[in-house]
Order: sequence, then C-alpha cells, then structure tokens
Amino acid sequence: MEYLVRQARITDVDRLYALCVEMGAAPGAGTPLDAIGLLRQLVYMPNASVVVAEGGRQIAGGAVVGLRPSVRAGGFVGTVDVLVVAPGHSVEKVADELIVEIMTSARRKGCSAVEVMLPDDANLRACWIRHGFSLDQANIYRAEVPGRAPASR
Repeated sequence: MEYLVRQARITDVDRLYALCVEMGAAPGAGTPLDAIGLLRQLVYMPNASVVVAEGGRQIAGGAVVGLRPSVRAGGFVGTVDVLVVAPGHSVEKVADELIVEIMTSARRKGCSAVEVMLPDDANLRACWIRHGFSLDQANIYRAEVPGRAPASR
C-alpha cells in the first residue's frame, strides 16, 4: 500500500489523537492538560510539526515534533514527542515515511538535530536506527510538573 505523508490539518486532529490514545502515546480523559486541545494548537504553531500518513483514506500513522532553541546544538533541536502507527498497517513503511517527513520538516525549520526517546517496539526502534539515530546522552532525567501548587496557609 502507498502512503501519503503530509502536514496535519485541523480536521485530522481528532482521528490522530484517538490513534495516540489507542497506542498508549497520549493520555485519555481526566488529565490536568487538555492534550487534544494542545494538539490542535500545535497544528498551527511554527515551532512544531504535526504530520500524518494516510493509506486508503484512513490515518495510518502520525508524528508530533516540537522545536526548541539550543545554544549547545547551535540552532534549533527537534524533539519527537509522538510517532504512532495504526494497527493493520506496516510499521516499517509508515514509520519510515513519517521519519523522512520529520527530518525534512526539521531541516526546513532550521534544526541542527532531532532527538527521540527510542521506543520499546523493536520494529519501530529499527526504523529510527536505520535513519541514523543513535544513543546521544544516557543521563537525561525527567520530572513531572505538579498540576497545582499545594495551598499554603
């Protein structure tokens, strides 16, 4: 099957978000941040790229990349937040097409590098490695930001 990869439109957001939730890449309802609202905003933001892959008039996959300035990298760095492939579609074909589009978009937006946290899925991990991604930093730490500050009296 041939896949058409393109920048997402606002009409794609609901289907892409549902796919992200189904694949465990986005939270469902009841989170402090309205994730679907954020995805809608990212479609229009110049410092993000949201791309979808279509196959047979269905969304076969999608990816979200955020851009941040980096003095250390000497320009912008793209951070892949999400890359999902719908069940029933070829992980290798869809992921390869999405990664090519991510890299093209990052280059056009002035990125000097693209980062991704490699997934547990072996097929998806192989796709990233095939496109030149390798371990860069083993000491990246992350902390959750609390939803609200505790009330003080």
